[in-house]
Amino acid sequence: MVNPGYDHFEGEDWIDTTPPPSFLPHVDEVGATGAPLKSASYFIGSMCKEYNEDFMLCKNEDRNPEHCLKEGRKVTRCTIDALQKIQSKCLSEFRAHWTCLDNKNQEFGRCREPEKAYNECLFKAFGWKKDIPLAPINKPQIHERTPLA
Repeated sequence: MVNPGYDHFEGEDWIDTTPPPSFLPHVDEVGATGAPLKSASYFIGSMCKEYNEDFMLCKNEDRNPEHCLKEGRKVTRCTIDALQKIQSKCLSEFRAHWTCLDNKNQEFGRCREPEKAYNECLFKAFGWKKDIPLAPINKPQIHERTPLA
């Protein structure tokens, strides 16, 4: 691994072996790559909204990373929970959607067909509906529009 701009790490991998503070409970890593996280992002965003807002408010209070570790761990736990729920009921639809995103340069617009099946599955299983923040209220959401012929 190359560390550009850090001559004292030349040719070495840099790994921080410092354990987290003992007052913090352990939390697993999310363990997902970009495409699955992007596929689940709107649902994670709505399911974990309160934890995300607490984390961002904390970050505004103090820029010291240690100050918000507890809030960050809550966000991580919520994200893991959301992904586990999605996989428990809609694994094939989820996989089809994130695989499409992975193969189509992470563009939602190029993956509307698998997204439709995925969104329908999540609605049936959990009552979750994809709502894009700040989208016009009086118009259909972009992912719900009928494609032009």
